Amino acid sequence: MLKRMNICDGKVCEVDSPACCVHVYVAPDEGERKFLAGELKLDEHTLNSALDPDELARLEFEPEHTALIIKRPKNYCSEDNFLFKVASIGLFIFKDRLVVVVADEAPLFEGREFASVKSILDIVLRVIHRSIFHFEGHLRVISALSDELEGEINKAMENKHLLNLFTLEKSLVYYLTAITTNGRVIDKLKANAVRLGLTPEQMEFVDDILIENSQCYELAQIYSQVLSSLMDARVSVVSNNLNQLMKTLTLVMIAIMLPTLVISAFSMNVRLPLEQEIGIVSFWIIMGLAAASTATVWLVWRFRKW
Repeated sequence: MLKRMNICDGKVCEVDSPACCVHVYVAPDEGERKFLAGELKLDEHTLNSALDPDELARLEFEPEHTALIIKRPKNYCSEDNFLFKVASIGLFIFKDRLVVVVADEAPLFEGREFASVKSILDIVLRVIHRSIFHFEGHLRVISALSDELEGEINKAMENKHLLNLFTLEKSLVYYLTAITTNGRVIDKLKANAVRLGLTPEQMEFVDDILIENSQCYELAQIYSQVLSSLMDARVSVVSNNLNQLMKTLTLVMIAIMLPTLVISAFSMNVRLPLEQEIGIVSFWIIMGLAAASTATVWLVWRFRKW
């Protein structure tokens, strides 16, 4: 699907006219891929990389354009089951146009950073900055989910909460890889500023983006280390809860078995100290002994503080 965008009063807005400077291809079909590879001479491998979520970010210079692959967090939905995924954005920079290729539809040009764009390079830099901003937002969500799952683990013994924590830890590994490769691309943009034609103002913005990406990486690394270091403790909490439950059940079983043993002993078909001729008194003596055995288990339980 093709969307045509243009710069209107400093903003990126969608237009119907073919005479536009930004072309966004969302999950391009076979015909659109042939047009991009044939007419615009986009490398097929690079084009496939823009649609591959596992591809690393990179910057390549072609004879007629510059190819830029960056990573962004994929929109999260309930079906993902605590797995935060990463997607790719392909930015192909020509002299008079910008071709954007994405695998799924996402708000690429929204936010206050797109309120004052002047050129195609401004759009490219702001897309990178918005991707970093999205990573930071998702990291805060992961931190909140981790705290919530930790509370659930402390009061429950279900495996699903631990599995959800493992999934969050896996998501942080993906995010760390994506943020690292984005940082390398930003470094390469800065090193090739003259070749790309970046203005001093744009260079200053690149420095800001580089700082933001470094802070985002440090934040993701801290969350990953904290989550990883606490996993063993949380597993121990679950094991301890299970041990406490098993100990309680064992004591309950002992308290039930002792009265049964007393009553069973007096029910055997053998000569016992109590004769049936003494009347109902023997019944209450046996019941008293059964109750005394239960009380003994309870007193030992309280005394030993089990």
